[in-house]
Amino acid sequence: MQTKIPPERMTEPAFVASEKILRTCVHCGFCTATCPTYVLLGDELDSPRGRIYLIKDMLENPDKPVPATTVTHIDRCLSCLSCMTTCPSGVNYMHLVDHGRAHIEEHYRRPILQRVTRSLLALILPRPRLFRFVLTGAQILKPLAAYLPPKLSRMMSLVPTKAKHDRARQVVSPAEGTRRYRVALLSGCVQPVLDPEINAATVRLLNRHGVEVIQSADAGCCGALAHHLGKSNASHEAARRNIAAWTREIEADSLDAIVITASGCGTTIKDYGFMFRSDPEWSQAAAKISSLAKDITEFLAAIGLQAPVTATGLRVAYHSACSMQHGQRISRPPRELLAQAGFNIQEIPEGHLCCGSAGTYNLLQPDIAKQLLERKVAHIEGISPDVVATGNIGCITQLQTGTAVPVLHTVQLLDWATGGPRPDRLPAARLRR
Repeated sequence: MQTKIPPERMTEPAFVASEKILRTCVHCGFCTATCPTYVLLGDELDSPRGRIYLIKDMLENPDKPVPATTVTHIDRCLSCLSCMTTCPSGVNYMHLVDHGRAHIEEHYRRPILQRVTRSLLALILPRPRLFRFVLTGAQILKPLAAYLPPKLSRMMSLVPTKAKHDRARQVVSPAEGTRRYRVALLSGCVQPVLDPEINAATVRLLNRHGVEVIQSADAGCCGALAHHLGKSNASHEAARRNIAAWTREIEADSLDAIVITASGCGTTIKDYGFMFRSDPEWSQAAAKISSLAKDITEFLAAIGLQAPVTATGLRVAYHSACSMQHGQRISRPPRELLAQAGFNIQEIPEGHLCCGSAGTYNLLQPDIAKQLLERKVAHIEGISPDVVATGNIGCITQLQTGTAVPVLHTVQLLDWATGGPRPDRLPAARLRR
């Protein structure tokens, strides 16, 4: 693809990277077949190829007002990155759409309701205490959801029955027996509030495998939520806090890995090196952190899973989160670990398509998110599993609103099979003897 980005902008790292990405695209259109929004809407501008043209036009005319129609089509992108898995030319759509969103945030004035909503999401979700406080209020109002406007009603459906507690303090969990490895665990922001048992199961499982786990009080939100809203300053600030916190842990005693249990966070942390590539102060440390970042299943596959001690015989529908299969290209480890633990793995039809969660997407684009959820749930229930396993808190929250089949994090099942407690959300009646 030929580009005409103004020469004066080619001194900026973001424009240099985006021009290289644009020139890689050959207009083949393979991406359209696996793009969830194109599959649903059938509009070329709601496909990766169409959005690439829109972003190209913005970057070639960076001083012109951004058309509202362009913003609409970019906003509809899930950032599921299925197009990157499909693309034969290796177009890095992730970095391109990130630049496009940051450009929109800087050069387009949204309607007041959009500005307020997006700012509140960027303020609340990365802060566990504030998020828990807001959820408590939302739970009081949840019975009134049917009387609210459709978008607010959909938001209310995602509110859990009970807000949980996070631990905002330094926690060191020693390995059982001889210490084999030392890792830092990303506690996260949304996950400790919605389901703190995921981190608890992870710590038990790792300790059982001879891994010392450090949860730093200074490491929190990875920055992904703000990043995908185009709020680069906020996302980079969050990233710097994590890089500094984990660098201190490395200096105190080397880390074998930084373990992440939310695949959306993992995709972002593995990209810290790119995010700070031109920052002389942070580039080296950021690259080091990215190199240490591992999804929990990626790390467990490398060190080896203990033999199961609990025989369940459960049929597990494995939902591969987009950020896992497309963002990090991790496909086999979760399935293989679950099989090693004694579960019967069931593949979900159209497994490459997003469930509609996509960070804050189900809050900002509820209609499309609902269609994708219904499509995903129909495929899940069509194979009659006992439980759904996935590796991302957003997917867990989204899927559980659409089906009575329990939806658990992969690590909760692995912990249970190797000696941990049975997950609370898994009814005893579902156990197969």
